[in-house]
Amino acid sequence: MGLFDKKFCDVCGGKIRFLSNRKLEDGNLCKDCAEKLSPWFSDRRHAAVDDIKAQLADREANRRRVSAFEASRTLGEGNLLCVDEGKGQFMVRRNGEGLSSNPDVLSLAQVAQCEVEIEDSKTEEKQRNSEGKMVSYSPSRYTYRYTFYLHIRLNHPYLDDIRFRINRNAVEIKTGVPVSMPGILSALHVATADDPRPQQNPDYQRYQALGLEMRRALLNQSEEAPAAPAFAADEKTKCPGCAAEVYPDENGCCPYCGTRLK
Repeated sequence: MGLFDKKFCDVCGGKIRFLSNRKLEDGNLCKDCAEKLSPWFSDRRHAAVDDIKAQLADREANRRRVSAFEASRTLGEGNLLCVDEGKGQFMVRRNGEGLSSNPDVLSLAQVAQCEVEIEDSKTEEKQRNSEGKMVSYSPSRYTYRYTFYLHIRLNHPYLDDIRFRINRNAVEIKTGVPVSMPGILSALHVATADDPRPQQNPDYQRYQALGLEMRRALLNQSEEAPAAPAFAADEKTKCPGCAAEVYPDENGCCPYCGTRLK
């Protein structure tokens, strides 16, 4: 089959427009069908046609779950974690997207692990000297940035995990900044030390607390209760009992059939 031969979607049967083909493990997928998949689905190239058909059927059924969803808790400022405690379900609305986008409604029982992750970076701030060159301040000045994420690992037919940003803007902490000194000390050139001490920053504390509150909501833990130890499983395991690819539950068993995995 040539590069420019007409291709047809193996899911809906429609003709695939030029440069709009999405390859599957055993077929082709059109752009329109691909856009109906879950935004958290990341393994399309290794998915079979039948798997995609099953997912799209579930995505249609998901619209009914969205309509019946009653959020008892909504946490976040950009990306929103919504929990229906009565039905034991949750959804993540990306950047406050509306319900018309058909966000996945998932069972709290499908949450295998959940952790707050913090990404940090350090950038040196520089100034332009009399020759127009960018040079360091004396003492050096730095900006530290902290971005918080919630990483949810799932036991789900087609979703392995969901990872979304908690804080809309990174928490910034500057060091080496000149400090105003009072009275006779005003002539001294004093700057803050190169130690960001993020745990003392109110915004850092706020987003860390928000992430932990989200985690407790998904794991159904009270604020006072210590976090339940997650079963150590970096990768999914194939269950010898039902052949499902799953994360072991807290007892090291398959969450579907109960077979001991480890």
